[in-house]
Amino acid sequence: MELKLQVVLFWVMVLHCGSAEGSILYRVQEEQPPNTLIGSLASDQGLPDSGHLYKLEVGAPYLRVDGKTGDIFTTEIPIDRETLRDCRSLAKGKPCYLEFEVSVTDLIQNQSPRLIEGRIEVQDINDNTPQFPSSVLTISVPENTIMGALFSIPLATDRDSDRNGVADYALTAGPDAATLFGLQVADDRGGKLPQLIVLGNLDRELKDSYDLTIKAVDGGNPQRYSSALLRVVVTDANDNSPKFERSTYEAEVSENSPVGHSVLQVKANDSDMGPNGEIEYTLHQAVDPVPKLLRIDRSTGIIYVKGSLDREEISSLSFYVVARDKGPQPKSSKTFVTIEVTDQNDNAPAVEIRGIGLVTHSEGVANISEDMPVGTAVALVQVSDKDEGENAVVTCVVAGDVPFQLRPASDSSSDNKRKYFLQTTTPLDYERIRDYRVEIVAVDSGNPALSSTNSLKVQVTDVNDNSPIFSPTVFEVDFAEENQPGEKVLDVIASDADSGTNAELLYNIAADSSIKGLFEIDPNTGEVRARSPLDREHKERYEFRVTAADKGSPVHKGTATVVIKVLDRNDNDPKFMLSGYSFSVLENMPPLSPVGMVTVLDVDKGENAHVHLSVEPDGGKFVVQNGTGTILSSISFDREKESSYTFRLKAVDEGEPPRSSYVGVTINVLDENDNDPVVTKPSNSSFRRLSPLASPDSHVEVVEAEDLDSGPNAELVFSITGGNPYQLFRISPSSGEITLAKEMTRKHGGLHRLVVRVSDRGKPARHAIALVHIYVNETISNVSLVEALVGHSLYTPLDRDIAGDPNNGFAAQRSNILFGSLAGVAGVVMLILVVVFIRHRIQRETKSGYQAGKKETKDLYAPKQAPKNAKGKRGRKGKPQKSPKPLGEDEKVSLQKSLKFNLDGVNDSPRIHLPLTYSPGSPDIGRHYRSNSPLPSIQLQAQSPSASQKHQAVQDLPAANTFVGTGGDDNSTGSDQYSDYSYKTSQLKYSNKQVKSF
Repeated sequence: MELKLQVVLFWVMVLHCGSAEGSILYRVQEEQPPNTLIGSLASDQGLPDSGHLYKLEVGAPYLRVDGKTGDIFTTEIPIDRETLRDCRSLAKGKPCYLEFEVSVTDLIQNQSPRLIEGRIEVQDINDNTPQFPSSVLTISVPENTIMGALFSIPLATDRDSDRNGVADYALTAGPDAATLFGLQVADDRGGKLPQLIVLGNLDRELKDSYDLTIKAVDGGNPQRYSSALLRVVVTDANDNSPKFERSTYEAEVSENSPVGHSVLQVKANDSDMGPNGEIEYTLHQAVDPVPKLLRIDRSTGIIYVKGSLDREEISSLSFYVVARDKGPQPKSSKTFVTIEVTDQNDNAPAVEIRGIGLVTHSEGVANISEDMPVGTAVALVQVSDKDEGENAVVTCVVAGDVPFQLRPASDSSSDNKRKYFLQTTTPLDYERIRDYRVEIVAVDSGNPALSSTNSLKVQVTDVNDNSPIFSPTVFEVDFAEENQPGEKVLDVIASDADSGTNAELLYNIAADSSIKGLFEIDPNTGEVRARSPLDREHKERYEFRVTAADKGSPVHKGTATVVIKVLDRNDNDPKFMLSGYSFSVLENMPPLSPVGMVTVLDVDKGENAHVHLSVEPDGGKFVVQNGTGTILSSISFDREKESSYTFRLKAVDEGEPPRSSYVGVTINVLDENDNDPVVTKPSNSSFRRLSPLASPDSHVEVVEAEDLDSGPNAELVFSITGGNPYQLFRISPSSGEITLAKEMTRKHGGLHRLVVRVSDRGKPARHAIALVHIYVNETISNVSLVEALVGHSLYTPLDRDIAGDPNNGFAAQRSNILFGSLAGVAGVVMLILVVVFIRHRIQRETKSGYQAGKKETKDLYAPKQAPKNAKGKRGRKGKPQKSPKPLGEDEKVSLQKSLKFNLDGVNDSPRIHLPLTYSPGSPDIGRHYRSNSPLPSIQLQAQSPSASQKHQAVQDLPAANTFVGTGGDDNSTGSDQYSDYSYKTSQLKYSNKQVKSF
């Protein structure tokens, strides 16, 4: 009921009428849903709805045709009027057509197909919204414009046509502009032309611009509209506007005209003087493809060819030309230009050959049976020419002496497009001539004439309509095993009612893997033979198909079934189901756990089929259960010690004599994540110097680690989990390479300790912690100072960033040096004052005379001789000693090499005063600050991590580095605090393995 209602409603919309040439015309709105009925060819052409085959030749993919009724339906691809190739460049108001062709073949009378041509007028629906060229439109209006003057507003475009196109414009203005401007919509060549009308006097000094809203509305139902901002700019006065000599211009240009060819000249005049009278020409409201094909000289108004003109693509170009003067407030006018593109004979005729009706084509070859009647259509030939007029009138013939001719396929063909049936003229004889090469030549009427050819290979096929028949259709035979190769089994015979080659038979065994290589058949006689000895234990019954194929084309076949029954003997060894077994088990499994199962069969019967299993060689690691074939382990596996085991299983039956077989077994031990990653590089007590001038992405260090596990359990991921408060460094998760993330500033100097976590991808994951020390400075003039900083870092809790206050490193050191220098200068001054005072007292006593027994004071105030091992900063001649050579960029200095501890005393031993070791000639800033700075030195003594404070894990800390600072300023990295240390050794409380406390 719903389908009938749909058809009734649709036929109200779709009209059918015959054109003047007798073709069919349907009308349908665009964008119809799939399976919408467009028309019924059977009822429209007065044909029965049975016994005929309808086939769509032209019209896909938008149309489909019911093969029995000829009903035309829409498909899943909607018909969009605006995107159809033949409708994109249609002139306004012209209808849009979709052409179709349907062949009709009478299946009862076996006649040549009939070709039905038609067109579908695709009617527009309102599915597009008007669009302005820009969201903001600007118009310049001189301030002295008289009331009633009109100014053109840029047009809105709508891809729809007729009433669904732009139907009207509306203008909305604010209170200040409503009395000054209005809108006038004029009809212009079937379209709407919006114009701004001036209603009042404009004063640019009072207000120089006005914003209005222009709205374009189409004529659809429901209506669609869009708006744009119309900005009116008030300009100074310019008295006269340019005026074209003609209101419209028309011209013709030949297609294929060269680029730069002049088409016509438009000319306008302006009675003003100077720049107000100088005119520039521009194309106005020119839509594609006009800007691509034409250009205009801005000074002369001459229109030139810009791109390649092809009349077959676009036959007419319409646009406006605007003439605008060069005054400060330019005035303009416009004229309408139409250019027709004329034809040249630049296209040769096109010859298209395709299948028709039941005759199909494949790769330029058409097959036709020899028994087809005279006049049978072999192909549909369409000849067309893209030119027009005489250049498109085409003559088409079949060349050569072949039994084929062209017959017009339709009365509705035009001069530039004709369709023909290529049909037979005489009976075809396969035994005489099997194929033809048919060449079709098309020549147009141009001067000079152009021609083209196309060819079709026609193959004549033989008639073969009988299949071979076996009698009986099932052959059964008993056949003893252990036969001789080539021994005859039976004969199969078939017959064919055809004659000649169509009755000659070839026998074959149908493809069947179960009997491959066991049997063969004589292709000419049908004799079946056994190619090899048969084994009943392998198979007791064989069943396969034999075929008899005639030599006709196409080939016809007949089939029969052959059944062969085989007898028994005891002649088989036990057989494992697989040639080798491989099992995988997890390590750490308890003993006597099952690790795998094997299956062994003996196709014999009775005692000969009873099988006993054993392990060879029997190493005591595995046992096998008879009956189930289950292999058990006698040990617990450790993959890191042994990852696989290999042995053999022996199967022995109970026959006489017994038969046996062997199979190899491999047990692969799978990994469990039972090993932590081990960091191999760098050492926790080493450091690397980094220049503060290093650029981002510079290489800093590489953390290397290994894991005894395998697979994902050994895949390592690197990450920085601490010690990077300024985000200066980043690490590659896969390679462990540490690079500089950003530029360093002055506050970033000093020692940085990165806490790097190395995790595997096991479940659950295991990890290790590594410490990477980076000393940011231009050089290293005092290695001992840096090593002391590293030594202090090793016993600083991992959750504390030792980079600290950005002013704690170099700024504190510089301030300490400054204060020390000032204190030194003050001390020297005080010494000088004391010397002067004492000398003054001595001179006074000397003047009073010599006193007996008084010791001479000549050397009283002489400076004491410095120890040999504590030389001053200058040599004997007062020259400064050479500074030590700074360490290289990549040199790593181990803390253990420079710090030497006396470990004889434990706990209560006296403190050992250990000055740091300095390079010869290096400035002893530590000694200076020790003697002049009031800051206390640091007492380092061995301690265990507090039970209440969780320390992060440090892997493999050397015993000599196991110290924790207990005195001084922990946050200072100045050289005075580390110039001398007192150490107290104690028993190391960190194990050599990684400690985890979190």
